[in-house]
Amino acid sequence: MNRIAVLFVASLASVALAEGRGANSIVSPAERSVLNANRMIAAKPKQCTGYNQLAIALSRRARETSDPTFYAAAENALQKSFELSPGNLEGKKIHVWLLLGRHEFPNALEAAKALTEDAPNDVLVYGFLADANAELGNYDEAEKAAQRMLDLHPGNLPGLTRAAYLRELFGDIDGAYDLMEMAYQATPAGETEDRAWVITQMAHLRMVAGDMPSAEALLKNALNLFPGYHYTLSNLAKIRQMQARYAEAVSLLQQLYAEAPHAENLYLLAEAFEKAGRFEQAQSAFAEFERKSLKEAVKKDNSSRELVFYYADHANQPARALEVAQQERAWRHDVYTLDAYAWALHVNGRDPEARKQLEMALAVGTRDVKLFQHAAAIAADLGDLENSARYKKAVLQLNQHERR
Repeated sequence: MNRIAVLFVASLASVALAEGRGANSIVSPAERSVLNANRMIAAKPKQCTGYNQLAIALSRRARETSDPTFYAAAENALQKSFELSPGNLEGKKIHVWLLLGRHEFPNALEAAKALTEDAPNDVLVYGFLADANAELGNYDEAEKAAQRMLDLHPGNLPGLTRAAYLRELFGDIDGAYDLMEMAYQATPAGETEDRAWVITQMAHLRMVAGDMPSAEALLKNALNLFPGYHYTLSNLAKIRQMQARYAEAVSLLQQLYAEAPHAENLYLLAEAFEKAGRFEQAQSAFAEFERKSLKEAVKKDNSSRELVFYYADHANQPARALEVAQQERAWRHDVYTLDAYAWALHVNGRDPEARKQLEMALAVGTRDVKLFQHAAAIAADLGDLENSARYKKAVLQLNQHERR
């Protein structure tokens, strides 16, 4: 199949699906955007604008469905845009967006920096800088970029969501929720997937704050808006596990994996099987997870952190855990990668190094039970009973808080 043919496979499939449903069926926002972009291309096939819109629509469809093949189709649309208008600014911005979608964070960061020369006052360009820096662990730079977004256009939606994410990372859960609630108010009613995403983030923050009834109500609202939404299913399963309702958690995670068959979702399902006492299914799921995770390890969009914990906590293969963690730590140093690397060092008996990495993670301010559990275990093995007790106290407080 040639490149132009590939370009239209996903987009025409979406058109056929959407048009075949009938007037009373629900068409997602991204599917509507695909339809509109294809109409634009049909009307003006020699202009890049329609192909840019198609690339955006397909990348939005990737988020709606968690299907990465839509990113490949979006890339093909973007290539056609550049053939028609080499180096067009909107195309350059979409290129960075696609890099972020594929987790190519170092390349996205460099491309976003270059874009500040072409568009020094573009809110979304600074959003790309915030995203890439946050994922790489450059939190000071991410915060500056998010603040620049809000300075350029106070109260803008992408600026609010990025600021909320950073507030959460820095431990300000209430501040993060307030910003996300503002983002929800700024999201158009017709953008059901965007609204479901924001509501799911609000639910996550309520969960962290220990307000389980509110979190659950928000998640149900999100599922009413966008049925079967993969982000929402994952968070609802987490609540069920906190409630020790493991059979329900398994059911939700099975649905999640059916919707989004990624290795990291299979890892969550395997752990849920284990907690539910379904050990043969857990063992089978872990084995399949390892196979899938190793296959994608060469890509930036991988499940390497889960693979570290699989080797460290389930497979009793500490050397392999460290090998994977070192590979990931070589190119990013966000909180969760530092935690995985620290744990891999710990299970290999390298606790002084492990403590250094975990202290870097904790210094950001993130309130995460797993980070404090790991910190307590590492401190105890080092004979630092005072700090181990302090970290254990934080774990108890967070657990009690989450289960209120």
